[in-house]
Amino acid sequence: MSTGAERILRECVEGYLYAPEPLKLLIFRRPPERGRIWVPISGKVDPQDRNLEAAMRRELSEETGLADARRVDPLDWHVPFEGPGGEPWRLHAYAVEVPPGWRPTLSPEHEAFEWVTVPEARRRLHYPDNQAAVGRLVRWLVGSPAAAAPRPTGHRPYRRH
Repeated sequence: MSTGAERILRECVEGYLYAPEPLKLLIFRRPPERGRIWVPISGKVDPQDRNLEAAMRRELSEETGLADARRVDPLDWHVPFEGPGGEPWRLHAYAVEVPPGWRPTLSPEHEAFEWVTVPEARRRLHYPDNQAAVGRLVRWLVGSPAAAAPRPTGHRPYRRH
């Protein structure tokens, strides 16, 4: 039985890249050996990262070539999940503003990218927390008090690889 007090063994970050007016999101497709799923930018926090934002900026640079994002803002959303071997990991979501139409330089972690609408991002993103985070991003962008609401009750940690 879970007490909710498990020690998190690994912290991770994920970035939802967007361009405002009209709002578009940039999503990325993993290569075949990683399931060809659509995802945001993500990665593990490394020991040399000063903080979570520094980890997010490093991942942006490594996976897209983006060295200086316009904005990198925490969405104040933390999602626990089971990492490899069932270890407890946690994601920290960020909103990342980039110029409209910007084209990333892909790392080997991704084989494709696409600018999409919010409904299309929700449809394509593979993991349930990614789909939910898009809604959180939209609420955050419009300044809704709902953006500060906790994730829905009944959310369970899930396995993610």
